[in-house]
Amino acid sequence: MDGVLVIDKPQGLTSHDVVAAARRLLGEGRIGHTGTLDPLATGVLPLAIGRATRLVRFLAASDKEYAATIRFGLTTDSYDVTGAETGRTGAAPSRDAVLGALGRLTGEYLQTPPSYSAKKVEGRRAYALARGAQTVVLAPAPVRVARVELVAFDGERARVTLTCSAGFYVRSFAHALGELAGTGACLEALRRIRAGEFTIEAAVQLEELSDAARVASRLVPLHALLGGLPAVTLTDRGRERVAHGQELEPEDYTPAGPQEPPHLMAGDRRPGPVDPAWVRLIDARGALVALATPGARAGSLHPSVVLI
Repeated sequence: MDGVLVIDKPQGLTSHDVVAAARRLLGEGRIGHTGTLDPLATGVLPLAIGRATRLVRFLAASDKEYAATIRFGLTTDSYDVTGAETGRTGAAPSRDAVLGALGRLTGEYLQTPPSYSAKKVEGRRAYALARGAQTVVLAPAPVRVARVELVAFDGERARVTLTCSAGFYVRSFAHALGELAGTGACLEALRRIRAGEFTIEAAVQLEELSDAARVASRLVPLHALLGGLPAVTLTDRGRERVAHGQELEPEDYTPAGPQEPPHLMAGDRRPGPVDPAWVRLIDARGALVALATPGARAGSLHPSVVLI
């Protein structure tokens, strides 16, 4: 089995728990997820299966879309409601204060990850250090919030939807929102509704993985992945050279015709990010056989990620 299955992750499980369950239910050892979700979070968790595991770094780089519930007047060490309480003001911000804070958290800026995160500090996970009462200092990272919308607000809680870059922590966003609003806040609920080209409409429940027909109907095949990257069609000689890891010359391929968007599922379909440094190599049967980067000579391509 080669491709991507989108799981609607249930609350209470880690992403690794979901991978372990999928390996057992599908009888497939080569499975990896394309972006961690905390146990509190639910929603879109794409699983790369078989040869698709070689594409995880490309799939994980896409932007994400979330629906979040943020509780004001309470702060915790983990920045969500599962953590230990660090402060309680009981204060409720005004709607204008929340809107103003959301505006300041939109666009590009540096975000500091939570101490309770999977980031590594000198080879150890930050959450392991934090649980051991050790001081954790994490470097801010550049992030981008392309869109944020206040969906509902009752003084105590705000429901927002946001579109953000890979590596963004919604828990840190909630904590920062509370600071800017002057009341403190933490994340109460989180649902990922899109990860790159994969939407919640595409998702299957974890227990459905025992249904072979359901899995087959929802598996996104290799050739439908990474539709945002340019593609070329290989000649027979070109495919043979790719199979041996050899560099391609211009006569080994032709520009592919107009690319169809990935045929995933009903709903909003978005291609992955376009990176001109990478090119999909498609054989005469339409199969994705490799990803290539520019070679040493003009017009040549080097098959850097080979899938055959």
